[in-house]
Amino acid sequence: MWRVTEADLEAIAIGAGILGTGGGGNPYVGKLRARQAIREFGSVDILSPEDLPDDARIVCVGIIGAPTVGNEKIPDYQSYYALRALEAFVGETATAMLPNEIGGTNSVESFVPASIARIPVVDADGMGRAFPEFQMKTFFTYGVPCAPMALADEKGNTTIISEAVDARWVERMARALTIQMGSAACYAVGPMTADQVRRTAVPHTLTLARDLGRAVQQARNVHADTTEAILNSCGGKVLFQGKISDVERRTTGGFSKGTVLIEGTRADQGHKMTIEFQNENLIAWMDGNPVCIVPDLICIVDETGEPITTELLRYGFRVTVLGFPAPKLWTTTQGLAVVGPNAFGYNLEYSPLKG
Repeated sequence: MWRVTEADLEAIAIGAGILGTGGGGNPYVGKLRARQAIREFGSVDILSPEDLPDDARIVCVGIIGAPTVGNEKIPDYQSYYALRALEAFVGETATAMLPNEIGGTNSVESFVPASIARIPVVDADGMGRAFPEFQMKTFFTYGVPCAPMALADEKGNTTIISEAVDARWVERMARALTIQMGSAACYAVGPMTADQVRRTAVPHTLTLARDLGRAVQQARNVHADTTEAILNSCGGKVLFQGKISDVERRTTGGFSKGTVLIEGTRADQGHKMTIEFQNENLIAWMDGNPVCIVPDLICIVDETGEPITTELLRYGFRVTVLGFPAPKLWTTTQGLAVVGPNAFGYNLEYSPLKG
């Protein structure tokens, strides 16, 4: 177990921004919200999945909607309201919280209700990165029930999806409600057992995000290469270096979708990379050939190692594109059926990132 400090929040924001593949919401906003909750209600303990009591009841919370909207309509305590609505519906009290993804704001969203309720957060998540849709979680892929789910907005509205055929149907219903709530809301789902979390979650990702962020901070402090620090911390490779020459982005159906075009510099002079995204970066094409394919991770960082989320991409940024291997839970036949390229409409076969 470790207790989150404000310095940890700074590091997690950097690390989760990198692991979040451009999505999960602005990590800076998430850091500020988590810091405010901790200052107001108290610090949060991070508990390893292996140390969960067998009778634990774990609730997963997250933000659903378009990151472009989330930048303008910042949540307050909606995830706590969603937690309480879920508890009232199931007649049980959560004993721990769980991040839905280790990306951007969502990586620390669970800190808000955990701080208010005075319960720990599990050092794990349901993606090992960020994905745009609710059903894209390792929990549901490997048999954990996807309902009930509570949804809450900033106006005080809450609703319960009590039953669903599968997680994709929960996504469809929750997305429609989220659009009516202004394309940004918070949800809670569960509760899950300790055994379910240990079997189906991607473990120790908060620790990974914290350590990755610390590595970037230390490299900055001594004016070392931040890209090298990132790769030494969690593996992966440099896919491309260049300058953003065009960004096409639109908010539709509760998602932020688009493409970014990068003109090569340094060793990539004369080449072009196009990255397609749906909240998160999905496929990186170099000169028309795919070089990194979902569920592998594609991250864009600036010259200081700061991750750039998809809603913040701008013309003129000088960037490095990094690729990281996907968690093993996603590279199975079951996992690829949920988050492989075909799940996003691409007629491509997944090819693992080559070293």
